[in-house]
Amino acid sequence: MTDARPTDHSIDSSDPYDVVVVGGGNAGHCAALSAAERGRRVLLLEKGRRGEHGGNTFYTAGAMRVTHGDVDDVRDLVDDDERLDDTVLPPYTAEEYLADMARVTDGRNDPDLTRTLVEESEPTLRWMKTHGLRFRLMYERQADRSQGKHVFWGGLAIGSTGGGKGLVEQHEAAAAAAGVEIRYGVAGTSLLAEDGRVTGLRVRDAEGREGELRAESVVLAAGGFEADAEMRREHLGEGWQRAKVRGTPLNTGDMLRAALEAGAAPYGDWSTCHSVAWDANAADEGDRELTNQLTRGGYPIGIVVNSEGHRFLDEGADFRNYTYARYGALILAQPGGIAYQLFDATTRPMLRTEDYDAPGTSEVVADSLDELAAELGIDAAALTGTIAEFNASIDTSVPFDPAVKDGRRAAVTPPKSNWAQPLDRPPYHAFPVTCGITFTFGGLRADTCGRVLTESGAPLDGLFVCGEMLGGLFSGNYPGGTGLVSGAVFGRRAGSLA
Repeated sequence: MTDARPTDHSIDSSDPYDVVVVGGGNAGHCAALSAAERGRRVLLLEKGRRGEHGGNTFYTAGAMRVTHGDVDDVRDLVDDDERLDDTVLPPYTAEEYLADMARVTDGRNDPDLTRTLVEESEPTLRWMKTHGLRFRLMYERQADRSQGKHVFWGGLAIGSTGGGKGLVEQHEAAAAAAGVEIRYGVAGTSLLAEDGRVTGLRVRDAEGREGELRAESVVLAAGGFEADAEMRREHLGEGWQRAKVRGTPLNTGDMLRAALEAGAAPYGDWSTCHSVAWDANAADEGDRELTNQLTRGGYPIGIVVNSEGHRFLDEGADFRNYTYARYGALILAQPGGIAYQLFDATTRPMLRTEDYDAPGTSEVVADSLDELAAELGIDAAALTGTIAEFNASIDTSVPFDPAVKDGRRAAVTPPKSNWAQPLDRPPYHAFPVTCGITFTFGGLRADTCGRVLTESGAPLDGLFVCGEMLGGLFSGNYPGGTGLVSGAVFGRRAGSLA
């Protein structure tokens, strides 16, 4: 194979490609690799210029939810680590994965797409490894010390080595080895079709020059509409235009609109999204240096209050992996779209360094609750009353254990179902958070091989979809680590036919 030929300004091509992939994140790269394996001539279009590339993949922590056995079962998949012999990795079965998907989406997930995702999850990671991509156990994010062991929890243990940044770098190296041509700074604008078949697309480069590219197949992997404020308002509702964008500012729904105009059927839940507790003082768009470190995921061991000093969610309803993607929306619905995660001298040291000690982290520290309330602009009586009621309601007969759902409950409204710890040891710490949108759940209808379908259910010949643009997997919530695996599974499957 020849080396990839990354370029920035080539637009037209009189020599048609076999496959054009639109989108340079994990899903697009997996589709390109899969097609190149079959000897296809593949072009991958990356809307971002160098330094803007990688889509939302670049901004992730790299977590990947796959089925697996115990620690010995994954030794040949993950990087070697001296902690492996001191690790408890509970097996995560296909049945558990399927149940988690149905539970967090309230059964609104497409059963065929979901079963394909689950059954192909681990084999797809092993396929990626054959192309030089690397994986590791995420000790710092998904394990706690319990009874002298590193104990993983929440069905999520494996991630890409180097996080999202590492995943993008490794994908680019794999693309070069496979002979995939990459053009940076080139965006798709609309699809070309003849006699009901997609035959290519119109494109525009970063300087505004336009052209056409012809191909036997087009694979759409260009992300959702989370970075377009007006589309968020239209589909998610009033107020969503104020959400901060966790990742790339380039996912503006252009190719979703283009596909719908070409006859693709919309599918899935266009009214909800993946959104998290995000540093309230972060920029409106993702930070390529800090990436995922602006997430504030330590709330299960603290409490969360709004600007009126009241709790409004169950911080311990489940492991973070199963709640964090829906709590951003709950924060956005609070007065001013802001909330505060509260910890004390006991719980503050338990927070993950990468989430709570990154440069520029917004944190307020006070020696008393009255002082903390004043610093936050919250009525002191309301805040101290909330905390006093919470502290008094904790079932202290149950031991605290962050590695399991310990049932240590606070019987207040709303309850805290697990990991309830009193806030009673100064200094007190508050982290202001708002809603950070990750990706939208609505997308295109497709079969399990990524073939885009029309309203009648017939394939739209020549057009495939994967990644965030594939609708039907998620609704209202999302099990952590499923997005990257979905992109890889359906990217690989689309590329195997394109």
